[in-house]
Amino acid sequence: MGSLASQPTENKVTVIRLDSDGVSLLDQTAIPREVRYAKITTPDEMRHAIQTMVVRGAPAIGVAGAYGLILSARQQLQESPVTSQSMAAALLADADLLESARPTAVNLQWAMDRMRRLIQAKADHSPEEILKAVEAEALRIYDEDVAMCKAIGKHGAALVPKAARILTHCNAGALATAGYGTALGVIREAFAADPSIQVYADETRPRLQGARLTTWEMVQEGIPVTLITDNMSAWVMKQGKVDMVIVGADRIAANGDAANKIGTYLLALAAKAHNIPFYVAAPSSTVDPSIASGEQIPIEERPEDEVYWIHNEAICPEGVRFFNPSFDVTPAELITGIITEKGVFRYPYHFTSA
Repeated sequence: MGSLASQPTENKVTVIRLDSDGVSLLDQTAIPREVRYAKITTPDEMRHAIQTMVVRGAPAIGVAGAYGLILSARQQLQESPVTSQSMAAALLADADLLESARPTAVNLQWAMDRMRRLIQAKADHSPEEILKAVEAEALRIYDEDVAMCKAIGKHGAALVPKAARILTHCNAGALATAGYGTALGVIREAFAADPSIQVYADETRPRLQGARLTTWEMVQEGIPVTLITDNMSAWVMKQGKVDMVIVGADRIAANGDAANKIGTYLLALAAKAHNIPFYVAAPSSTVDPSIASGEQIPIEERPEDEVYWIHNEAICPEGVRFFNPSFDVTPAELITGIITEKGVFRYPYHFTSA
């Protein structure tokens, strides 16, 4: 199987695709056991798919949310009668519904805010024109994400030394975006120029996105990858096996504090202790200038069964208490650089041009 892509092209896996009868999402809960697709036909179904991580990754859920509003507009046109005002009101309500699916990743909020502005600007147009405008804007969000990720890859690849051994956490690849990747986009771009590059992937408990998704992507790309458990990272660094760390982000505060999958903060501390560069790769839409620091970033807590069970098997006795934050925040001073489509930002972070 070839490299991942969001648009349906020969021998490539489609991550998210707009169809005439809905939206097809690559079901990321099934990988690597099987490649299957979920057909999404309503905004409620899209919200559920985002919540249950059928589609996941900050940029990807922003695109998915925008596509959910296409489904909403189509749904309104099928109802009779529909007016421009009633359609706009329903779309705005569905934007709120979709945005509530996951609170930490700012890209979903960013995409919904962008769609809201469009809907409000088109509210006096015909329902058919509103649908056309919503479709065009959602597709622009998709195309822009691919372009941003490719630019991130180029900027980031310039930071990668010859024969680098790169450690990454969770999945910030094609599966987490519109189809190219942020952290893995950097790795993909660097590997194209230097096939001696190797990857270490943390398994990323409790949902194992590194073990299930990142290794799967690397195998599809033919990039050498070694899987390690999360608690091995510091020792692997101590052994001199890691030259740099590259991760993604779900929200970056104005001061550069970055929220990413739980375990990232621990990885940054270990990198600092071993004098290893630690980079965050994310599009500028992940920067939230309304939040001064990471202390204000809302941290999603997910169901306890994600920790209690692995593949339908309990791993601890009944009566145990659970704490399951999905993200943590890495302080800006631990981040060597933040790679966006506009270039590499350095500490202290000022995103006036992001």
